[in-house]
Amino acid sequence: MIEQNLQQIFNSQREYFYTNSTRDISFRILMLKKLRNQIIETQKEIEEALYIDLHKSPTESYITEIGFVLSEINRCIKSLKLWSKPKRVASSIACFPSSARIISEPYGVCLIISPWNYPFQLLISPLIGAISAGNCAILKPSEHSPHTSKIIEKIISNVFPNNYVFTALGEKEVSQELLEKDFDYIFFTGSSNLGKHVMEKASQHLTPITLELGGKSPCIIDKDANIEISAKRVCFGKFLNAGQTCIAPDYLFVHKDIKEKFVEKLIESIHQFFTQDIINSKDYGRIINQVHFQRLKRMLEDGKILFGGDNNEELKYISPTLIEDISPNSDLLSQEIFGPILPIISFENIDKLVQELRRKPKPLALYVFSQSRKTQQKVISNISSGGVCINDTIMHIVPHGLPFGGVGNSGIGSYHSKKSFDTFSHQKSVLDRKTWLDVPLRYPPFTETTKKIVKKIM
Repeated sequence: MIEQNLQQIFNSQREYFYTNSTRDISFRILMLKKLRNQIIETQKEIEEALYIDLHKSPTESYITEIGFVLSEINRCIKSLKLWSKPKRVASSIACFPSSARIISEPYGVCLIISPWNYPFQLLISPLIGAISAGNCAILKPSEHSPHTSKIIEKIISNVFPNNYVFTALGEKEVSQELLEKDFDYIFFTGSSNLGKHVMEKASQHLTPITLELGGKSPCIIDKDANIEISAKRVCFGKFLNAGQTCIAPDYLFVHKDIKEKFVEKLIESIHQFFTQDIINSKDYGRIINQVHFQRLKRMLEDGKILFGGDNNEELKYISPTLIEDISPNSDLLSQEIFGPILPIISFENIDKLVQELRRKPKPLALYVFSQSRKTQQKVISNISSGGVCINDTIMHIVPHGLPFGGVGNSGIGSYHSKKSFDTFSHQKSVLDRKTWLDVPLRYPPFTETTKKIVKKIM
């Protein structure tokens, strides 16, 4: 029954796309405005769902999910007419007389699969790009954040007809069924292992894809860093959403000369943010489910706990935890942690550290805290990563002009704002030849004179 219904939806979206209704710029802007208004009307329900799924406070929900999405919509509404104009480019003397341009055209019917850690933002943000570019879309929110998924389904069904945008709720079988279909574009956010599966399925239809994955994002604190501010910003980035953030600092490399002082300030920041009674803090999140709770709890045994380590299975609570002297074979050093456990590792020589990190899989984010431009540039130019943030964490995703995405094991492609429009658009090249002149050099029979002239032109 699920397979039949999804096939009907898919077919109806394909037919609707062929009507060319979604190509009209005024239509796209109208749909974005309707989506924005519905989100504003439903804001309270979204916040309640995020609290139930992840224990997110209303303020955190607005900053990291709702407000982020509304800002994206407003940016697209304001700029869409400019983005969608054909771009004139220089032609070639070999094509004289002619003009050349690039047209951004929609792919068609898109599939967007989102994860559970930011279940609203990471589904609606790519949808904004899909709508802006003129596509139809089928959405698959995560089954692990069911309350937020249900609210998303309500919002989408209130705003859009099924043959334009549709939300497919359900377990992983629904995702599997959707991946069998011949979509025109697939946008996936999730783990690297699942990303490989999505890529394999997409390859069967030669479907273009964007993969927003993760990885172990290193954070370097050099000896000249502003210790107090750096500690606050690391604390914010790591323990936001209880560490369940794909660009959270995954392990910390602190210069040995400042390690003790930095850890002290980090603990102060934890208490400042979440009070001494962290478990009852309204601003501290919970682990999404028991499977991830147990995975993280096992990691607590892999080193010496400097701070934290408290946990409550019933509440799916793990306190902010600082850990050192980690076992060499621990997942803390090799796998993305995706939780509130922060390994702290001392280093002495920045050059040696950079050489070690550049040999590891390419991370989604790279953080360096240093006042030295030379050190900053050394890290940026020698370690490949999806993005870099200097003297802060997380905030590099905020500026509209900066694309967000991974590289290598951390992802393929990028999005946000104008880049989202580009991601969901095919860049069609158009050459317009004139007929009032037709130079015969390219036509046979060829002579030596022809060859000499062509060589000079080319």
